[in-house]
Amino acid sequence: MHPLITGKTRIYGLIGDPLKSAKSPMLLNRLFAEAQSDAVCIPLEVGTQGLAEFVKGARTIRNLAGLLVTMPHKQTMLEVVDILHPTARQIGAINVVRCDKDGRWEGAVFDGLGCVLGMQRQGVSLHGKSVLLVGAGGSGRAIAFAVAAAGARSLTISDLDPLRAADLAQIAGKEGACNVQAGPPDPTGHDIVINATPLGMNPDDPMPIEATLLNPATVVVDIITRAEPTALLIEAQTRGCKTLDGQPMHVGQALLALSFLGFEDIERRYSTGL
Repeated sequence: MHPLITGKTRIYGLIGDPLKSAKSPMLLNRLFAEAQSDAVCIPLEVGTQGLAEFVKGARTIRNLAGLLVTMPHKQTMLEVVDILHPTARQIGAINVVRCDKDGRWEGAVFDGLGCVLGMQRQGVSLHGKSVLLVGAGGSGRAIAFAVAAAGARSLTISDLDPLRAADLAQIAGKEGACNVQAGPPDPTGHDIVINATPLGMNPDDPMPIEATLLNPATVVVDIITRAEPTALLIEAQTRGCKTLDGQPMHVGQALLALSFLGFEDIERRYSTGL
């Protein structure tokens, strides 16, 4: 049970639209309760047209300690915060804001680092591996930088827009010693395949890759979070592949966000569990 709300409770909001399927409040409130932290996370459904007015009002709330940010505000929030964490400058998006006591807001993004952390927590190392990343959008961009910096041997980025994939490959290739290039969504020869597209959210979506080419030794990661496995994960499982859905990434993001927001004790507590 969550501790009673007090006059000293630190408030953390999740802003986005829509939020009906949002899982962050449940996860964070459970962690707050278990750590006996006087804090609460609440969903705040704010549409695109209402963001400016929301920010104006939110800056007057002195016990608002932070914000989690989801679509459609990840890019727009770049213009709202006072300080950009290096991750936000690199990726060009924000998914968490720390509201400091001096009134300044600092924005960061942990999509990519959260994905890598989630994989590592599930025993999947990127060091020396060949990775295929499908999707060069917001999440894909963040994951590309994180994978390249995590010691991967090579990274192939595929996207419906070849120019977007090529641009991301050129920029992400500056991270570490990873060989980054744009290419087709062909899983052949890759140790790890990551789907960072929305394909799989709906039952009639096409496959993001040619799943029949999967090798049983390939690890398949689909960052989509839903109750049932996506068609890609089901197909990969039938071929003997180790699979991860979006939950490990979701937990990894939450732990990194909590550390950024000042809850290092919770992050350390669950560094090997959860």
